[in-house]
Amino acid sequence: MKVSNRILLACLMLLGVIAATFSSLETAHSQSSALPTNTRRPTQVLVPTNTRRPSATPTLTPTLTHTPTLTPTPTVVGPFRYPENINPLTGLPYPSEEARNRRNLIVKISNYPYIVRPQAGLDKADVVYEYEVEGGVTRFAAIYRSQGAEHVGSIRSGRLLDLELVVMYNALLAYSGANDAIKMMIGTAEWKYQALTPQFGDNCPPFCRFPKPGVPFEHTLFGNTYQMWELATRRNVNQGYIARGFAFDETPDAGGKPIKDIYIKWYGDQNARWQYNPADGKYYRWNTGYPHVDAITGKQLTADNIVIVQAEHVDRPDIYEDESGAKTIEIQLWGREKAIVCRNGRCYDGYWIRDNRERYGTALALFYADGKTPIKLKPGQTWVEVVRCCSMFGVELREDYVDALATATFAVATATARAPLLPPEALTQQAIIGDQTVTASAATARWNQSPTATAMPMRLNGTATLTPTPRAVGRAP
Repeated sequence: MKVSNRILLACLMLLGVIAATFSSLETAHSQSSALPTNTRRPTQVLVPTNTRRPSATPTLTPTLTHTPTLTPTPTVVGPFRYPENINPLTGLPYPSEEARNRRNLIVKISNYPYIVRPQAGLDKADVVYEYEVEGGVTRFAAIYRSQGAEHVGSIRSGRLLDLELVVMYNALLAYSGANDAIKMMIGTAEWKYQALTPQFGDNCPPFCRFPKPGVPFEHTLFGNTYQMWELATRRNVNQGYIARGFAFDETPDAGGKPIKDIYIKWYGDQNARWQYNPADGKYYRWNTGYPHVDAITGKQLTADNIVIVQAEHVDRPDIYEDESGAKTIEIQLWGREKAIVCRNGRCYDGYWIRDNRERYGTALALFYADGKTPIKLKPGQTWVEVVRCCSMFGVELREDYVDALATATFAVATATARAPLLPPEALTQQAIIGDQTVTASAATARWNQSPTATAMPMRLNGTATLTPTPRAVGRAP
């Protein structure tokens, strides 16, 4: 019995050992088979390939962007910002570094009496202001920057409007002198060192006298703009500041009126006429019935833009002009008033605006009636004609040409009177007669190579630099 019990116990123990062994093997098998398969399956490269596939879409976006080369380069410059290489007076690139670095230079040039015509050097100015002085005659304020003139004049005295122009264009002012009141205003101005004048001791050069028989002394003063800029450099006032206001575009604005003939009559002696020539896109100038030519080149003066601005003209009984004894005229070129801009044979109505009289370099800005849209000038030379208020006093705009030669007193008929100023259909029998007349005018005469210096020249290095003067003088009709 004991033996059988022992055998039974041994069997049970053996069965327990076998069962434990099978259980251990099953656990080990399950663990060894689960861990390799579960840990390796996630390592398949599905996730990396999914993250890279979206990278195909960004490669398409650059093809959808608008490249700058497809967008036309804007041609409009101004009226407030200009590329560094663009002259705000002309809308054209500066022709040289010298032109870019020098200051705007205003030179006062006479237009009366007839003996001062034709003038020298007006053709080189970037902008010319023509405005009324006492007696209903006009005077020029020519602004130089892109080009200079070795011989410009005759140079005359300053007026009240010049004080406005100096601030507007942040400019130098070259003039012969001024009455006591204006002399004091200039002498006490913040910009007084920008005034270049024999009245303050600036003599020859750059201001030299060129006496001629029959020409009064006051009409014999001429200057050299390059020497004026050199004088300003020595005075440390020849910085290349700009004047904002004009906007430019090669393409004319839409609209406007087709105008071929622009006539301006001041209440006194003077009148001016501009006639448009579609052959070269320029306006040709007539001065009191004569083709207005340059004394040096003999060519008729032209402009790319004619700007007519009206302004209040107020007599100043507290200031009298020494040369005429008449009351000084104050032309109030500040605020806002009507303007007409003519370019490419069309004229546009608008306004000129100058809101701040004290801000240097803020010149006239030209806008349409909304006061926001600038009227764009043609890049090039501009003449600004200042007339009395109101209703554009003395201004006549015509769609057809007027025979300017027929309106002149035909005292001087020259080949220069024809010029390339009109298309063939505008020529008349009077113009043909003028073309056949080859009498040389004073404007085409050669320079006098032996000028006389001013009585008290200011010499540099012991020598006086003299510039030649034309023999040309005007002739009264």
